[in-house]
Amino acid sequence: MSHSIRSLLTVLVIIGALVAIGQMQSWSVAFAIINLCLISALMSLGLNIQWGYAGLFNAGVMGFAALGGVAAVLVSQPAVPEAWSAGGAGILSAALVLAAGTWLIIFSRNRMAAGKLRSLTTTILVVATWFICREIYSPAAEAIEAVNPAKTGYLGGLGLPIIVAWPIGGLFAAGAAFLIGKVALGLRSDYLAIATLGISEIIIAMIKNEDWLTRGVKNVSGLSRPVPYEVELQSAGWFQDLVLRFSESKLAGLSGTAYDSAFQQLTIEGSSIFVKCSYSILFALVLIVVYTLAQRAQRSPWGRMMRAVRDNEDAAEAMGKDVTARHLQIFIIGSAVIGVAGAMLTTLDGQLTPGSYTPLRFTFLIWVMVIVGGSGNNLGSILGAFLVWILWIEAEPVGGWLIEKMTSGMAEGSSLKAHLLESAPHMRLIAMGSILLLVLRFSPQGLIPERIRR
Repeated sequence: MSHSIRSLLTVLVIIGALVAIGQMQSWSVAFAIINLCLISALMSLGLNIQWGYAGLFNAGVMGFAALGGVAAVLVSQPAVPEAWSAGGAGILSAALVLAAGTWLIIFSRNRMAAGKLRSLTTTILVVATWFICREIYSPAAEAIEAVNPAKTGYLGGLGLPIIVAWPIGGLFAAGAAFLIGKVALGLRSDYLAIATLGISEIIIAMIKNEDWLTRGVKNVSGLSRPVPYEVELQSAGWFQDLVLRFSESKLAGLSGTAYDSAFQQLTIEGSSIFVKCSYSILFALVLIVVYTLAQRAQRSPWGRMMRAVRDNEDAAEAMGKDVTARHLQIFIIGSAVIGVAGAMLTTLDGQLTPGSYTPLRFTFLIWVMVIVGGSGNNLGSILGAFLVWILWIEAEPVGGWLIEKMTSGMAEGSSLKAHLLESAPHMRLIAMGSILLLVLRFSPQGLIPERIRR
């Protein structure tokens, strides 16, 4: 089966599933799934850039997505003047000491010959920098966290439109990728997987525990939005006219209280769909831009060079290519895309909840999307994201419905029936494992394999 036919069939399956969800559940649910599919597609596209282009195993997708979420808070939330007065100067001073200590360590190691004296100097500088930073940082952080901890307890942000946080989230993730890559990319590939996994857990631990920065597990809610609020739409005259235009058949024959009640309900439902549709348009625009750039890059001489490096590093090095530098480049680009997606997800949620960042959601599922869609194929990773996320969301309600039908003949109060019905949430894991096994068995290169152009 050709790539075009496979792509067309996959798109038709996705459209059919979304239409079915809209008709059988609600269009609000369908658009909510579409938004999460678009964000997941951007994450899987970023991972595909790393794995499909260069063969880099990134096991820390969760950490880069979390950095995007942190960017959304630091950019969009207003500053807390009381917190800055209490400990802002201390935090900035600790950051300056850390930067100065890092510069001294690098400077001394570059100027001194290798040996015991350089090692001793480095150790002294590291220990001194650590203790000085802690002496300045700890009281400042405690003072900030003591400022109205029920509502703030952190420094806040810049108060800018939250859409500005999307590229900033990419920069945060790219910076972390640069630091990880400088350490791990020159080593064997398995070291990169270990490093990314460890760093992602460190990032999550910092977000959970550094309350002065992101309020920790107390969460940051009420983030600004790039789209209108539902309450504002419901009171807007133009939106009420729009609801009337699309709901004439549903309101026909009603009058008085029944008409007012039906119109109010339709306005509420319409505002929810309108907001979700607005998010979909914004997310789709970002995905289209990134996909277009990724396609152009893949088909360029740079893309062919990256595939050559992926397929045979020794041969690429023999041709004069700096493999480590190219790996670092592609690792930074892919991580930046994931960071943008993380900022978009926090924008959609309207809050930063560090406890929600789990490897299952933000690493394992994204890898399944890339594998199922077809690693090395940008369109495949996007369509794989849609398929896997729809299956992940709908596996529980569909599985519960199937179990209910299968156990309908059992006696009420049966312990086996109750156990089976309670097991419906586990259908997600069963469905993910099943689809992954089927794809690896019958289409190991994914539903839409990479197309090699010669």
